[in-house]
Amino acid sequence: MKIVRYSVNGQSPRLGAYLGADRVMDLEASAEAYLASRSVVRSGAIAAALFPHASTRGFLEGGSASQDMLAAMAEAAKSGKYTPVSHPVASVRLHAPIADPGKFICIGLNYKDHAAETNNPAPKEPPVFPKWANAILDPGEPILRPRGEKTLDWEVELGVVIGRTARFVKKEQALDFVYGYTIINDASARDFQFHTTQWSAGKIGDTLAPVGPYIADRAEIPDPHVLDLKTWVNGALMQNGTTRNFIFDVGYIIQYLTNIMTLSPGDLIATGTPAGVGFSRKPQVTLQPGDTVRLEITGLGVLENTVKDA
Repeated sequence: MKIVRYSVNGQSPRLGAYLGADRVMDLEASAEAYLASRSVVRSGAIAAALFPHASTRGFLEGGSASQDMLAAMAEAAKSGKYTPVSHPVASVRLHAPIADPGKFICIGLNYKDHAAETNNPAPKEPPVFPKWANAILDPGEPILRPRGEKTLDWEVELGVVIGRTARFVKKEQALDFVYGYTIINDASARDFQFHTTQWSAGKIGDTLAPVGPYIADRAEIPDPHVLDLKTWVNGALMQNGTTRNFIFDVGYIIQYLTNIMTLSPGDLIATGTPAGVGFSRKPQVTLQPGDTVRLEITGLGVLENTVKDA
């Protein structure tokens, strides 16, 4: 299943899911129709509770109730037992598939080749830093280069979306707490990032986290450790990596984080970037207004954004 947030004709975003490759199902409206067809009197209220119309976090907080309903609707639609409310993919605008994570956690220096290109030793434990929801950007919208920034950079990253409350989770069970995966561009304002030894100033700016185009659940991505990641800037291939080069795999990251904090449904984790970032190149390559950044991860589609000055 692929979860999206989408809009039609300039209306507010709604929660949806792909039906095959060519249609997007409106989850709240489809759930109401599905329940009404079964003579459920309070179908509208129940559908709204299971599928808050624009909140992926709200959907994930519904746990098995929301997810079982989604599975039942998809199966009924597939078998022709009911017709969900849906739109052609070509007619919708896709938004960031999650815009309201409770926590947005980033892991740094998590690829062997990226640590090497930055002349850093492999860390003994995952470096952790935050982004916040203000940084999240829809596919197709421009990344805003912060004022005074001259070294804006790209970072393709596998995003992990938590599906269940997790605390003191062992590595071996950690993927059971994942709902799915998405693409994140951890766009980085390197001038601000290196003002001090703390990286956050270069990471937390408005629009510095394009996310999308969808969240693929674990059935779509059974193994997150065999994925290829690529970045193109203006058509030139800049990053060509693989999650096989993780220093800390997804299971270990979740084990590490849940020893420190509780992870909740809808929390978002960016798991680091492979080699090929701009500031490590000789000469450096930086993002300029008018540039186009295109990211791709196996099974997760394509995320593309332009760049402009704030």
